Amino acid sequence: MDGNAAIAYGVMRSQVQLVAAYPITPQTPIVETISSLIDTGQYDASYITVESEHSALSALIGAASAGVRTFTASASHGLALMHEVTGVASASRLPIVMAVVSRAIPGPMCLWCDHSDIMTQRDQGWIQLFAQSPQEALDFVMIAYRTGEDPRVLTPVMVDIDGFFCSHLTEPVEVPSPEEAGEFIGGFQPVNACLDPALPYAIDNLTSPEIFTELKRSQDLGMRAAAGVLDERFAQFGQLFGRRYGRILCEGMEDAQTAIVCMGSMAGTVRHVVRQLRQAGQRVGLVRVVAFRPFPTAEVAQALRGVRQVAVIDRVSAMGSFGPLYEEVLAAMKLDGNQNCAYSFVAGLGGRDIWEGTVEAVFRRAQALGEQNAPCREPIWIDLKEGGMGNG
Repeated sequence: MDGNAAIAYGVMRSQVQLVAAYPITPQTPIVETISSLIDTGQYDASYITVESEHSALSALIGAASAGVRTFTASASHGLALMHEVTGVASASRLPIVMAVVSRAIPGPMCLWCDHSDIMTQRDQGWIQLFAQSPQEALDFVMIAYRTGEDPRVLTPVMVDIDGFFCSHLTEPVEVPSPEEAGEFIGGFQPVNACLDPALPYAIDNLTSPEIFTELKRSQDLGMRAAAGVLDERFAQFGQLFGRRYGRILCEGMEDAQTAIVCMGSMAGTVRHVVRQLRQAGQRVGLVRVVAFRPFPTAEVAQALRGVRQVAVIDRVSAMGSFGPLYEEVLAAMKLDGNQNCAYSFVAGLGGRDIWEGTVEAVFRRAQALGEQNAPCREPIWIDLKEGGMGNG
């Protein structure tokens, strides 16, 4: 099945009770599949057809506040329209799960993938997991519920897949049986359900400066606790299903002198190139960030310790600054006292493919700059077409 269908089956196996969504390319097949599963009697759940993405998340906030396990999916403009209420969901400590099928935020108008949509949400208080494949898309949905609903966390989760590169990629996917999935998911017992007709309760009401900072700190503590809970859930999932995940996943880092740090579907291509180059005698490696929020600062610092050149590929442009992944990696390296050369790369915008040649060019550029001990003064735009503006 493809990545969109895998997410739909992950939702069904997670025993989600309510789905509310509005269609948008390239995530529409997720909610179409869920609707069909319900309509054909394979899945017992409620589905609300709403008039907008804003309404979809608003409906889930109400349902989750009443103690219901909920799901939605969106992309690009739709996620932007939700922005007004994504913060409401996290501030209310509601463990909603949303699939984000990343598509570029316009302009210009674009149907294809980059991370400009989900990166607008990175500080809204949602856990963010980046899947590489359809199998991971299914698995991460299940892990998302077990993490966000943990009483130590109580935080909503976004599971991101790259539009078309993963959402429409068809691969063999192992779908656990209801019994197998149930062993991991367990029973749903809402922790912070507060809506009761017999006991009126105000949620997300006007808050004074006297307590606003403390409420935001409470959210921050829940997000930070999610790091340890994610580690536990990844370990439990691996024991049950044999697929091992972590907040970062590495390839060839035991002796790497040059490493690429990236997220999402491009990691598969980077891993392939790393294996080829290592067979040719080059000491290169990959650090793939799975959990962008909470960011695995200590783990990234440890993985990059001793590496001479670090190339960070962002699938989004920060327009006048550095990419968000690069800034996080740089902060991690400096925290660890690692002053090695780190370089910011921009690639794959608006659906442009990140192919083997792209990855090889990034390695060559980082190695050449590192040998000159050159500073990174601005992002390096890679794969620009001939005659295009920039320094790639």
